[in-house]
Amino acid sequence: MKSIREYVSKHPLEVQTFFAMVDATSRLIGHSEKYWSSKGLNGARIRLLVEIAKEGGSILPSVLADRIGVTRANISVLLVPLEEQGYIQITGHPEDGRKRSIALTPEGENLLWAELPGNREVIAKNMSMLDETEMRHLLSLMSKLSGEAE
Repeated sequence: MKSIREYVSKHPLEVQTFFAMVDATSRLIGHSEKYWSSKGLNGARIRLLVEIAKEGGSILPSVLADRIGVTRANISVLLVPLEEQGYIQITGHPEDGRKRSIALTPEGENLLWAELPGNREVIAKNMSMLDETEMRHLLSLMSKLSGEAE
């Protein structure tokens, strides 16, 4: 009979590939988080601001929750610090009074303009070990795994 150590140490190719992606992603996120931390910021909160900006500056909490992969109940908790810091404003939805809308404030937009370029430099530096062809191939593979293949 195999020991648990042997079992967890020897992986089929699919499992090896999965954990290689997890490890690489974790390393890359760590570099990005180090950048945000050096600015006194939090990468997860920045991602929320970026997703709001992608929608033109305003989004429903339910859409934002789906976009970042959290429950609708948790999105409210995640938004509190951003609202307290003045980066977002939560208001009633203009068309449906039962809904709320999250809007990026000028302070939130200024934060993104000020800090995203530096973070993109960190990302570019850490991705520079791949050439353009490799990055396009990786992007294609990741899209396929995400179910977004063209």
